[in-house]
Amino acid sequence: MIYVFLADGFEEIEALAPVDFLKRAEVEVKLVGVTGKICTGAHGIKVEADIPIDEIKLDDELSGVVLPGGMPGADNLDKNAVVHKAVDYCVENNLIVAAICAAPFILGKKGILKGKNATCFPGFEKYLEGANVLADGVVTDCNIITAKGAGVAWEFGAAINAEITDKLKSDDILRGIQWKR
Repeated sequence: MIYVFLADGFEEIEALAPVDFLKRAEVEVKLVGVTGKICTGAHGIKVEADIPIDEIKLDDELSGVVLPGGMPGADNLDKNAVVHKAVDYCVENNLIVAAICAAPFILGKKGILKGKNATCFPGFEKYLEGANVLADGVVTDCNIITAKGAGVAWEFGAAINAEITDKLKSDDILRGIQWKR
């Protein structure tokens, strides 16, 4: 199972495109409401979470977490101790930690990106402490997946899926939705 954390101010496409992609790949996904059961995105779109943050379980069924960007969404994620606990659990257990747009700053502040390749929304590079910051749209380094922003949300979902299932399945889904690179 993948937890996608939603906090008020999240970038809608960065959260929902990967969720859609993962569901197409038949990966179990739960939207987790960090700031409430209904979270309002950066563009005013309200999304109902599957579960509130106090119901997450850090156990063997978890495959990883996704941190959407957007502001103040990424800041709201960063302010939540349970989000940090989930990220730490995933790092300790070599599970997927995926962050897009501004959200990689959370990983950088935690020291998770030291010695790793990463990317983020332009202007947030200074927060990726110790990372080898690349200009690529999506970067995978072991179990850490980072992405620049909304324009690569589908590729971000594909990268997450490629780590959970396999790259061939991800490529088939991209072809099926008429994705052109």
